Parts: sequence; C-alpha cells; structure tokens
Amino acid sequence: MSSQAASPVSRADERFRALRRLIPGSRYVSVLVTLGLLIAMFIAGSARYRGFASGQVVLNLFVDNAFLIVLAVGTTFVIVTGGIDLSIGSVVALSTMIAASLLRAGWPPLVVIAIVLLAGSTLGLLVGLVIHYFDIQPFIATLAAMFFARGLCYVISLDAISISDPFFVAMAQTRIPVGGGMQITPSVIIAVLAVIVAFVVLHYTRMGRTVYAIGNGGQSAMLMGLPVTRTKILVYVISGFCAALGGVLFTFYTLSGYSLTAVGMELDAIAAVVIGGTILTGGSGYVLGSVLGVLVLGLIQTIISFEGTLSSWWTKIVIGALLLIFVVLQRLFIARRR
Repeated sequence: MSSQAASPVSRADERFRALRRLIPGSRYVSVLVTLGLLIAMFIAGSARYRGFASGQVVLNLFVDNAFLIVLAVGTTFVIVTGGIDLSIGSVVALSTMIAASLLRAGWPPLVVIAIVLLAGSTLGLLVGLVIHYFDIQPFIATLAAMFFARGLCYVISLDAISISDPFFVAMAQTRIPVGGGMQITPSVIIAVLAVIVAFVVLHYTRMGRTVYAIGNGGQSAMLMGLPVTRTKILVYVISGFCAALGGVLFTFYTLSGYSLTAVGMELDAIAAVVIGGTILTGGSGYVLGSVLGVLVLGLIQTIISFEGTLSSWWTKIVIGALLLIFVVLQRLFIARRR
C-alpha cells in the first residue's frame, strides 16, 4: 500500500528545517548581515544619486543620529538581558525640558547637564528596582515610566522652550574638521566615547558577562554566583543615563525643549538594536551591531531625502519591513543553534 501524503504541517516543518540549515551558525552572522546591508544601500545610493558617494554623507549619518546612537547603546544592555525599555523617548523629552527650563532660569550649563543625567539615572534606578523586587514585567514597568516622564514634561511647560545659553549654542554650532573638507560635531565625539565605553563594559568586564548570562537564563547565572540582582537593576540605570545623555545631545541638535519631543524614539532605538543583531529574547547582541543598525536607519532617511519625491513616511515603511525581516532571521538563527 502506498504511503500517505505528508500533511501540510509536516511539509512546513521540513521546509523550515531546510531553510534554517542554510543559515550559518556563527554568532557574528547577524552583525555581518547588517554590515552587508549598509554597504549595499550605500553602493545603491552612490550609483543612483550624484554627490551621494562622499565622506561627508557618511559623517552626516553620525552627526544627525548621535543622540540615537547613545540611546541604542543603553537599549542594547537592556535587551541583552531579555528586558525592554519603553521609557527612553519620554526621558529624552524630559531631559530637554529640564535643561531648557533650568537654562532659562539662569543655571550654569554644566550643572544643568549633571542634573539631567542624574534625573535620567534615578528614573532608571527606580524602574530597575520595581522590576526586580516587585517581579513586574519590564514592558509594564517601563510603560508606566514612559507615561510618568511624559507627564512631567507637561508639568514643566506646555509650550516649547528655546535655548539661548552660549555653551549650548556653541555645542550646536561648532564643527570639528577631520580632513578633506569634512567635519563633525562635538555630539559625534560624545556618542563615539559612549560606544567605546559600552563596548568595553559589555564585552570585557565581569558585569558584561553577567548581562549575557542573565539573558541566557537568570537562574543559571545565580547558581554561578554572578551578581544578578545588582546587574538587572544596573542595566536600567545605564539605559536611563543613556536616555538622559541622548536628551542632552538632542538639545544640542535642536536648541529647544518640547514636551512632544522624541515621541516614538524608543521604538527607533529598539528597531536599530534588533536590526543590529541583538536577539529580543536576550543573551546575544553587540554594541557595534546596534551602531550599524542606527546607521542603516539613518541611511534610509538619507536615501529618501536624496530621492526627493517620496514622503517621509516611507522611512517608517522601510524600517518596519526591515525589522520584520530581521526578526524572522533571528528566529532562524535561534533554531539553527538548537
């Protein structure tokens, strides 16, 4: 008697297993895919648009997205542990409002920056404590923090507050030559320093190893004697600090504070981190990959700007498509490892 035809489910399983066998097992493959995408997009843009293939276009990706790079750094720490932080966009807005209001009141700029960074770190600390000691899901805790920080923005002012402080104006207008007629801003240097520090901490310190261990299984990390509690709280402090620092860089970029600033920016940061190869379930991810993710998002915006005939909403459409593709790839990577 002839064997029965395979069911649709079994055929789908066979196709999935065949597909995942095509995915390389290297832990760096997701970052390499992002790098390849970035290079391919730049080559395509250079072939299509005059003036696209210039060093300044590349540097402008860093100039225009320095604040997002810093946000992505903090978000990487959180997602590698298997958490999420939805509050960073609101913390950026709150940072701009605190800075603008204090500067308008005549406070020294360096004191203002210190207060902003302390406020962001403190909010991150509170979120981390709530998540750990009350066993609340990071999604819910950071969602509450998002509403809390956004509400504080409206308490400070309902209107936009312009910044005319000489130090902030100088930081916004200063251009640092890097040769060949190209230039960057001080915000780029700050963002690069943040990336370097985060890279060293995440990949070469005991805390970084603990972050990865938490993402791969918190109970196992505790049995290994790693400081799980302290690290789980600390990653949200880092995320809050990076959000506040990103807010400072954003004030350098816009010279204003506004309650509706950075609406949805937390989703941009998360998208950049995922596109950069960090696994949403935790345990795998790289700071440099997140930077590449930010550059991919920035390059999409640049291409649409050069095209001139496309709506800015196409940026969101392309990002959404890329995010879906990379989530599917992550699923295949995880299945390949198993």
